[in-house]
Amino acid sequence: MDWFSSPHSDHMGLENKNYGLTPIVDVIIPAYNEEKSLPKVLRDIPKIVRTIVVANNNSTDRTGEYAKAEGAQVVFEPQKGYGKACLTAMDWIKAQEVQPDIVVFLDGDYSDYPEELILLIQPIISGNADLVIGSRALGEREFGSMTLPQVFGNWLATTMMRYIQGAKFSDLGPFRAIRWVDLMKLNMVDENFGWTIEMQIKAHKANLRYTEIPVTYRKRIGVSKVSGTVKGVFGAGYKIIFTIFKYW
Repeated sequence: MDWFSSPHSDHMGLENKNYGLTPIVDVIIPAYNEEKSLPKVLRDIPKIVRTIVVANNNSTDRTGEYAKAEGAQVVFEPQKGYGKACLTAMDWIKAQEVQPDIVVFLDGDYSDYPEELILLIQPIISGNADLVIGSRALGEREFGSMTLPQVFGNWLATTMMRYIQGAKFSDLGPFRAIRWVDLMKLNMVDENFGWTIEMQIKAHKANLRYTEIPVTYRKRIGVSKVSGTVKGVFGAGYKIIFTIFKYW
């Protein structure tokens, strides 16, 4: 059994066939008013991660301050938007002298289990995938962790992607891992709700090897900025469908 077999292992010394040494893994967390949940997320991230970049998306609470206290690198993005925050964090990583091998995207609301990051990156480490999506549809979901519009929206989006794009996904889950060099090739541009589906469609069109693994999902801490409001639900739904047809 190697160290990837345990989601709680912090071992960093083993070699593998694709990376001469333990791969460099960075984490990006876009965060808007997540002071209550973000410290929990940061404490549960496995220690194999080199740098955690929190993109403080114009929060009005102490999100940035709490992130720094937990040892995260904080970048500030005044323009609201999930994709915009991710792009800002990526710009910070691009400016570093040593680039990562793998980047993991994770939400700051504590709905995902950060310790499952080990399982998420395993297909990339083993050389079997370039992009790995943590699928809530395939995993275990706490009752009430996803609203009915979220469940239906994911089903509709993935079904449309399958028939229109030929891309076979079961979820648009934000918990995902991708090889940094491949992420750079995708030329991501979406600044809000279309970020996740843009990545998946572009990865399919670029013939990246992608797979999904089941992840555990629980009720988030606080109110969702998307599914928690009528405006957010319709805005996200429109943008996702628009993005599918945009890249048709």
